[in-house]
Amino acid sequence: MPAVPPAGYLWDATAMTEKGLVLVVEDERAISDLLRLYLAREGFGVHIENTGPGGLSAARTLSPTVMIVDVGLPGLDGTEICRALRAEGNWVPLLFCTARDEEVDRILGLELGADDYITKPFSPREVVARVKALTRRVAHTASPGDTYRVGEVAVDATARRVHVRGVEVVLTATEFDLLAHLMASPGRVFTREQLLSDVWGYAAIVGTRTVDVHVAQLRSKLGDDSPIRTVRGVGYSAEEP
Repeated sequence: MPAVPPAGYLWDATAMTEKGLVLVVEDERAISDLLRLYLAREGFGVHIENTGPGGLSAARTLSPTVMIVDVGLPGLDGTEICRALRAEGNWVPLLFCTARDEEVDRILGLELGADDYITKPFSPREVVARVKALTRRVAHTASPGDTYRVGEVAVDATARRVHVRGVEVVLTATEFDLLAHLMASPGRVFTREQLLSDVWGYAAIVGTRTVDVHVAQLRSKLGDDSPIRTVRGVGYSAEEP
């Protein structure tokens, strides 16, 4: 069995041009090595950091395609990494993984701008599936002229940009896809389970509360012009405010 490369080693640099670079910030060596192995098998370039400060520095210098960040890290908490990157305008798709399983921790991570959340112990295959879902969203290219408008909110699906009354609003990859999905079918009501399947790319393993938190974040960013309407007992739709 070949030796496992040390932390910080790029397993397959050529894969960076194919599927992108995944930055894994995890202080448990067994977990980071396992994630490196599974991600590399899928063609991703992988860079490992095992401290919070190291992860933040690598995020700034390497421009990863996706980040997998443990919440409990030495030197700098994973949530602080996310908070710092978002404050700098860095919206790299970010997946939190942690041993914590309290709902308040999950919600906090999403409110800080994380795109997804998984708790330990987890299947490395599931992590890879979520990374693939995030990269598909980022790499998605719509047909020219693929734009949606509901009220004062305009979504340019080709450029992945959102404007409210002509002013651009910055969203995470997941927030953008959720808003675009709703606005592409104005008036249609989607259940939370449908949104999890259509937007997140898998069934309700992440819990319907995840949808609610992302909707709340979207409403906060879009303000009074938010087109998202809650249909009590059913789900959400996009309609004129």
